Amino acid sequence: MSSDTAVDTAPAGGEPLLRARGLTKSFLGNTVLADVDLDLYPGRVHGLVGENGAGKSTLMKILAGVYPPDRGTIEIAGRQVSFSHPVQAQQAGVSTVFQEFNLLPDRTVAENIYLGREPRRRGLVDTRRMQRETTELLESLGVTGLRPSRVVRSLSVAEQQIVEIAKAVSYEARVISMDEPTAALADHEVELLYRIIRRLVERDVAILYVSHRLKEVFDLCDTITVLKDGRHVATRPAAELDDSSLVRLMVGRPMSAFFPDPEPGTEVGPEVLRLEGAGNAHVDGIDLSLRAGEIVGIAGLQGSGRTELLEGIFGVQPFTRGRLLLEGTPVRVTSPRAAVRRGLAMVTEDRKAKGLTLNQSILDNALGAVRAVFPSRTAAARREAPDLLASLAVAGRSLDQEVQFLSGGNQQKVVLARWLSTRPRVVLMDEPTRGIDVGAKHAIYELMRRLAAQGVAILMVSSELPEVLGMSDRILVMRDGRLAGELPAGATEEQVVHLATGADLEETA
Repeated sequence: MSSDTAVDTAPAGGEPLLRARGLTKSFLGNTVLADVDLDLYPGRVHGLVGENGAGKSTLMKILAGVYPPDRGTIEIAGRQVSFSHPVQAQQAGVSTVFQEFNLLPDRTVAENIYLGREPRRRGLVDTRRMQRETTELLESLGVTGLRPSRVVRSLSVAEQQIVEIAKAVSYEARVISMDEPTAALADHEVELLYRIIRRLVERDVAILYVSHRLKEVFDLCDTITVLKDGRHVATRPAAELDDSSLVRLMVGRPMSAFFPDPEPGTEVGPEVLRLEGAGNAHVDGIDLSLRAGEIVGIAGLQGSGRTELLEGIFGVQPFTRGRLLLEGTPVRVTSPRAAVRRGLAMVTEDRKAKGLTLNQSILDNALGAVRAVFPSRTAAARREAPDLLASLAVAGRSLDQEVQFLSGGNQQKVVLARWLSTRPRVVLMDEPTRGIDVGAKHAIYELMRRLAAQGVAILMVSSELPEVLGMSDRILVMRDGRLAGELPAGATEEQVVHLATGADLEETA
């Protein structure tokens, strides 16, 4: 490998199915990938990790035939290949499942899988055969219940992910690259993906797995390669690494420094938000208190009502019973607009669908909430926006750059700017670091600490227990639409799981 920290990760007696050497790529004079080597072996999962901008996507796109490398070579089964188009990569047995799906929504599952390669009979598409072969293909992956005749538009995100993987397999792929395949999946859907990957491994497919979720990387991968600033840092057997050592390789600091301490002078102030017996169609009997300068985490299993609780407070799904008090005054919040007027802000779980207007500029997105709710403040917010975005370290060419071209971490910072420009007293955060790299996560955590020091109250939902434990002054745990209990800072993962599941501590130890 190209780094002094690399080690031999080859399986005993095995030769790589894909061997890349010295891959280099520049755009407009900016080198985004420099002399990177990679070996992928049959029947093994190779993790690729690094912060946004590390070069992961560029490496994947070179392997997929989207970009030609400026320098370097690729060999498949010992034969040197050169791709100038994705079709050439597919024909060579290299398929890629990108984070953004490449499916036609108004065509069926079978039509998407065999698009442009439909089996024919007497010059016409043989629909019956195509659907039969699709069923056989899905069953070979352990997938049942997904009808080939279903229109893609009607599928869940997880089902669309399955179609993308099945399409890759249908090319008789020997190498499959997966880019953040679980980014939009619920926990129970992730397990299905795990099973599919294990089926592919049994068939000696080589898999390149890109993910920000370190748990998945350690669950699935035999070997892990770390990229930083377009360069190879290390390739190690996964068994030789843990969360802390991997984070250190990725960002240059240990896990112990990952969650920043409260800023000096941070004080918990008076109560700003209280719920008394609050409920709607999704949650019930919610009693909670939130004070200025406090970060309160909400944990729980998927479907426990965490997001619905935030949406109730923010007026997306208004409470129909109980009371909501702001600074001691009972109020009715019947819409997000009303919530913003009351000093509330909500960072939603899905920034692309609900948090941003992707084809608008950084500046327009940052001003979006102010324009909609406080139009008289727009001029002042426009003057303050450059300083606000600079304080969040939003990395873009200019404030006129469209948000869709920013990294996930920078998009999330723009979402925060959008809400901070309204000067909220309470910030509701639903999965605030989902789908962003560890460096960007750390920046979000530092921002949360700054907001708390300024007296802003934060109520945060997160599926990542280390995040809840590392950032919360108190932890509320939900189960079946109700609060199951409260834990202090310093609580353990076992205590959270105990409340979230109702299981005995002995069972979760």
